[in-house]
Amino acid sequence: MRTIALDVHKEKIVLCEVSKGKVVVRASGRRLDDLKNHIGPDTPGAKIAFEACRSAWFLHDCLEKWGHVPIILDTTRIRMIGVGQHRRKNDEIDAEAMARALEKGYVFAAHVLSPQRREVRRLLAIRFGFVSARTQYINIVRGLATSDGVDIASCDADDFVQHAREATWGSATRRQIDSTIAMIEQLTRSLHESTKMLHAVCSADPVIALLATAPFIGLIGASTIVSVIDDAHRFRDAHAVASYLGLVPSENTSNSSPRLGSITKAGNVWARVALVEAAWGILNKGDPADPLVAWGRMVAGRRNKCIAAVAIARRLAGILWAMWKYDRPYDPKHLATASSRGLCKQAKRVEADAELIAELAANDSHRAKKLKAAQDKLRGAFTARLTTSSPKRAAPAARGDATK
Repeated sequence: MRTIALDVHKEKIVLCEVSKGKVVVRASGRRLDDLKNHIGPDTPGAKIAFEACRSAWFLHDCLEKWGHVPIILDTTRIRMIGVGQHRRKNDEIDAEAMARALEKGYVFAAHVLSPQRREVRRLLAIRFGFVSARTQYINIVRGLATSDGVDIASCDADDFVQHAREATWGSATRRQIDSTIAMIEQLTRSLHESTKMLHAVCSADPVIALLATAPFIGLIGASTIVSVIDDAHRFRDAHAVASYLGLVPSENTSNSSPRLGSITKAGNVWARVALVEAAWGILNKGDPADPLVAWGRMVAGRRNKCIAAVAIARRLAGILWAMWKYDRPYDPKHLATASSRGLCKQAKRVEADAELIAELAANDSHRAKKLKAAQDKLRGAFTARLTTSSPKRAAPAARGDATK
């Protein structure tokens, strides 16, 4: 199988093919179709590596359809395979470095989302865009109100338009912000429509419905986590999930003294935001009887609320992963006390009990017959022992009667 790498840009795609450590083909084109002579459906199969980018999913599906093996490279580790080394970086050099690393097997492949998760990710991206745009316009109007001494009461974003129109504005400022308020109103309608579409898609997904049972996660938060994780079984444990989402401390350890810093903030930012927002809800409004809430408030008392919120978010990520992997709803009695470890133990215990019950049910009649036969055998042996035993001893003679 051939070894090829693509350096993909918006206006150009550079191809480099390597065989036995030597470059055998170099080519470039504006689109993937321009390279059909080298990687088209009628060409021999090849392993084709390229960096993760906006068009990575399209390229992956297209190359796979053409009979090749596409490999999306993790951009966070791309420098480890030689890209950009020695202060020399251009499209041809990058494509050659990726091709040589692929031939030697030194590449780090990124995960490819399933088609269902890609659809959820697209809907979430549209919704997050509406949320960000509306927040920006609301901040603009609030800034103008502050500069003019106009008081707009704190309110939910859906009610901001009404409060802004009821405020006492100057005539000049009123004309300036009317279009902005109309834009906020339109963005609110579009946001509600996109949320309905997202609910329609996510409500049919049993995994999202399962994760939504966790406190303060909801359907939006659960769909965000699912669209990022995609498959719970690709992580070995809860710590790997937290690290993937950037919720573990950064480290700069030298010699024997560990030096930990703030969280790495690696991975998808929206998944991390959803977990941290849920953690703040758990910390401030959670049920005191929930051990996760009690643990978070204990951390807040010992450190501070910000650290406690991030700690809860990290622990919640592990709990959600375990709920997904072992198909168990959120139960604070078994889950929160030991995070994902508690759920793993509970799931294994339930599975073992279920297997034992099924085995007993399958062999119930056989076991009953064996037990009855054993009881009859023991009863017969006991009766025979009683009948063959010696008679009772005679009563002892009186104290004064001595035998001669």
